[in-house]
Amino acid sequence: MAAGSGRGLIMAAALESALQAAGPGPCPGAEAVGAVREALAAAGDPAALGERERARLGAFLRSLVAGPEEPAGPWRSLFLEGPPVLAFCALTDSLAAPRPGWRLAAVLEVLEQFLRQGRLSALIWELCQHHAQPGSAERQDALLGRIVCLPDLVGNSVLGQSPAVFFPQHYFPLLGGAVLQVLHNVSSSLRDGLDCSVSFVSHILGKVCVHGRQKEILSVLVPRLTDLTKADCIWQRICWRLVECVPDRWMEAVVLGFVQRAPGADVLSRLLGNLVVKNKKAQFVVTQKMLLLQYGYTTAVLQNLLGYLSLDSLRRALLIKVLQELLETWGSSSAVKHSPAEQQQYISKAILICLSHLKEPEIESCRQELLTSMMEGVKCHLDSSLPQIRRLGMIVAESISSKINTDGPVLKFQYEEDDETRELKSLLVQAPPLGVLPGLPDNDSNENADAALPPGLESNGKSPTATTHVVPDEESDAELDSDDDLIPYDMSEDKELKKTKAPVYIRDCIEVLTGSEDLDKWEEAVKALESLVRKNPAAAREVSVELAKVLLHLEEKTCLEGFAELRQKAQVAVLTTDPIPVAQYLTSQFYSLNYSLRQRVDILDVLVLAAQELSCPKAPRKTKHSGAQNPCIQLLPENGSSKDWRRIVDERIKSKTRRFAKGQSQVEQPSGPNEFSSLAGHFFFPLIQNFDRPLSTFDLLGEDHFVLGRLVHTLAVLMYLAVNTMAVTAMGKALLEFVWALRFHTDSYVRQGLLSCVSSILLSVPAERLLQDVTEELLETRSWLEDVVEKDPDGDCRRLALQNLLLMENLKKKLETAPS
Repeated sequence: MAAGSGRGLIMAAALESALQAAGPGPCPGAEAVGAVREALAAAGDPAALGERERARLGAFLRSLVAGPEEPAGPWRSLFLEGPPVLAFCALTDSLAAPRPGWRLAAVLEVLEQFLRQGRLSALIWELCQHHAQPGSAERQDALLGRIVCLPDLVGNSVLGQSPAVFFPQHYFPLLGGAVLQVLHNVSSSLRDGLDCSVSFVSHILGKVCVHGRQKEILSVLVPRLTDLTKADCIWQRICWRLVECVPDRWMEAVVLGFVQRAPGADVLSRLLGNLVVKNKKAQFVVTQKMLLLQYGYTTAVLQNLLGYLSLDSLRRALLIKVLQELLETWGSSSAVKHSPAEQQQYISKAILICLSHLKEPEIESCRQELLTSMMEGVKCHLDSSLPQIRRLGMIVAESISSKINTDGPVLKFQYEEDDETRELKSLLVQAPPLGVLPGLPDNDSNENADAALPPGLESNGKSPTATTHVVPDEESDAELDSDDDLIPYDMSEDKELKKTKAPVYIRDCIEVLTGSEDLDKWEEAVKALESLVRKNPAAAREVSVELAKVLLHLEEKTCLEGFAELRQKAQVAVLTTDPIPVAQYLTSQFYSLNYSLRQRVDILDVLVLAAQELSCPKAPRKTKHSGAQNPCIQLLPENGSSKDWRRIVDERIKSKTRRFAKGQSQVEQPSGPNEFSSLAGHFFFPLIQNFDRPLSTFDLLGEDHFVLGRLVHTLAVLMYLAVNTMAVTAMGKALLEFVWALRFHTDSYVRQGLLSCVSSILLSVPAERLLQDVTEELLETRSWLEDVVEKDPDGDCRRLALQNLLLMENLKKKLETAPS
């Protein structure tokens, strides 16, 4: 030990004498550079240098890169062979504080060689080895910023024209490789029983991740660490220590990076260990922030995260806690109303993944709590006006019910199956481990199966369909005698024989629908009613209100296919045939007592469909000439030369006409008067009058917000169809007041309808009338729309509000460019 320290003192003295010989000049000579290089080579370990020698050597290196002229001798080798910390500090100091006449190109060349020759890993390893020396903490803090921010430092020095190696997409993978080399050195030291620290490496990883470069550095680290930790407990300990030493202010970025880029939950468990148990910040990120406060992560990330919690007994307690908090949020009526649909879908996925990881004893311990949460949550979701939210509630409730009632009856809802539904249900089944494909036997099982076959049926790598199937004689005779080979008759054109004739009069239909017990007659009356109303409009007008009342209260007696559609078409036919009295009846019944919500929604649907039909132009009916035509006089031509005179004249005109271009012939669109123009007020104003008057069985502003949403959307459609009508200005003003009264409604479906109403007003009411009659209301509406764009949690509401702002801006430009 004394001999080693004496040799270090001798070498340090030799370096001191070489530095003194170099002198304080700005550009040392070749002899001085050579002497310092020889002294450094003799010293070997940079740790043998004292603080004084390190300070003198650092000043010498800074003088080499700061002078206006390039020094003589092999000065660049001092930066590539000398102490890496001092060399890196000298190079980055010259970049941070350039001097007049400074040699920037030479410094960048040396720095690029420094990176490419692996000196960066030597620098980090030196700091890891001597972490306990005095002043090492201050030295590490100073170097940390320079290492992580080197691309910015170089870019600022060269004003954006930096070499490619200093681009972030190139530099940070290179830094990741340096970190891996240092971790290899740490592994070797631990196996040799030597002490070292990964704290500085953790700081580098944390600072890089918090700067937003997780992808670049972790794309290098995660694959290699995944392989190294498969069967090596020392490497697992190194990885755990690496993430545990990350400071709390950078922990979130590191954890997010690992969770997003780990190829599976088992890999994440090997890389992070029990970090969430030991570190409160990591626990908050994993169990709170990524699940309850954010919702932009993919399904694979959720499976990684929750699978990681389930793979260790110490972490399973956190999995149960997470499931309880997710169910509490899922069952909150306030969260269902105010959270975006995307977040609710994200929470539903997390719940299903948690359920897939629960074991039977854990389910048994919290069965009652799961049942209570399921009942509260499914009620909140079924109360929503959005079909997507209702379906999410059904799927999650079914999944919880199947978990807690394995032997008894389970919940079962009816909803449309689509890709999203199938994806959600698939989350209840745990994904197979990485690299294992379900349902595919391995090679050993194939070989065993082949060995078990008789010699004549060995597969030999061929498909089973290629083998010859030997059939006994009895079976072949039975197959020949079977009826499977008979060709079936084509019955696609067959029609069902009707036992009952369809009614031919509207009054007969009314009698059958109201009093007949014959179900066949009832079905035929429902099927024939629409065509009878349209063929006999005069007869339909005599009983229009009575017929509308019968159809509104008509209930299905048999399992008639398409009953709801047939009834709706008949209602629309009655309303379009006699619009005013039927519209007055339907709109008055919408706010009457003793009607179900389904009937009130049917009224709104019929009004919209009838308004659309009345507003569309109808093609003129062609006059059908029957055999008994009006008598007419046929004039005989005077002579044969005057025959086809019109054709001859047209040909002469065509031959003497010069045409420069000929456009495509366009089919004439049907045109006609807008029948809805005089009826818009009868459809619109009765619906908007009594919305704020609660009834004993109907409260639009209370629990019946679903019908309120349908009403708002109906008013928006009626407003849009009333364009170019006389009543459109009054309708727009009344609808704007209606929107203003409900603009802060908690249900997103209602708010979407209100924003659609604003769009209809801007598209239907003339711009001049808007500015003259509702100027102040428009300004207030614009301010409200801006708030919706910034603050509304629903994405569709934000999109509609932005569209309305664009419509207002276009309206303003149109008025500015219009001639005065």
